[in-house]
Amino acid sequence: MNARMLPLIATVVIFLAAYAVCYVQFPAILSTRVVGNLLTDNAFLGIAAVGMTFVILSGGIDLSIGSVIAFSGVFIAVMLRDTSLHPVPVFVLLLVITTLFGACMGAAIHFLEMPPFIVTLAGMFLARGMAYVISIDAVPIDHAFFDVLKNAYWLMPGKGRLTFIGGLMLLVFLAGIVLAHRTRFGTNVYALGGGAATASLMGVPVARTTIAIYALSGFLAGLSGIVFATYTSAGYSLATVGVELDAIAAVVIGGTLLTGGSGFVAGTLVGVLIMGLIQTYIVFDGTLSSWWTKIVIGFLLFAFILLQKGLVLLSTRERGTADRPG
Repeated sequence: MNARMLPLIATVVIFLAAYAVCYVQFPAILSTRVVGNLLTDNAFLGIAAVGMTFVILSGGIDLSIGSVIAFSGVFIAVMLRDTSLHPVPVFVLLLVITTLFGACMGAAIHFLEMPPFIVTLAGMFLARGMAYVISIDAVPIDHAFFDVLKNAYWLMPGKGRLTFIGGLMLLVFLAGIVLAHRTRFGTNVYALGGGAATASLMGVPVARTTIAIYALSGFLAGLSGIVFATYTSAGYSLATVGVELDAIAAVVIGGTLLTGGSGFVAGTLVGVLIMGLIQTYIVFDGTLSSWWTKIVIGFLLFAFILLQKGLVLLSTRERGTADRPG
């Protein structure tokens, strides 16, 4: 078995074991009603995490997505309040802005040879600042189109509801899996994660790929902002603080190597569901503080970082053995 599959297998096993433990205590947690709520409540995080997966696969990081989501919500709410535009053109305009924002960060990372951490940290402050400039107050969204989006669902067996935003998250993950594993762009992302110099020697267009990766992350952060605005029916500049860290945690728990070059988009979906399952268990229990979610995620992150370190050492040892003469 390929050693790179081990983190993904470990993630799936942990998710199934955790779900089994929850089921023993609360059998209702297996119902489609709970599954539907699990997908709906974590839709905005899941969509943002897909973009973060591509960034981390390339060996980078994007700290701006939480601020971009907050900016998106405020932008939509104020545009709908102060103009007569329909939400659809507002969505299109927003996605163009966030995609260009991501592309600019990617260009700065490549052409200025700056660390992604610094560039996206600046992007984080810039996007959050722009949200404050637009409005410092929570702006409610009251539009019939949003009511249509919120009330759109597919009734699953057991009367659970797969809502529009929950289904959209699954479609984004499906598209992300195809993009990562069945396209030249995905191959280039993995190659870039193995080292920019090596990727360049292999003929990978490093500049174009880097810009496209951060543009994709910006696009998905904007889409996540649309989903979050639909979910909350409001825009607030202080919303989604720290979501970028939750997305990174979901990617790492999902089995993607923090140093890049190895991982699976599907693993990130399981990572998001694990985080959502912990929160659901706390809600069912009724006596635990929501901070236990952070504590459990912290333990899981430590465990997966240790697992990744072990796999890297194992891979290095195997290469050394293979290169040894005789």
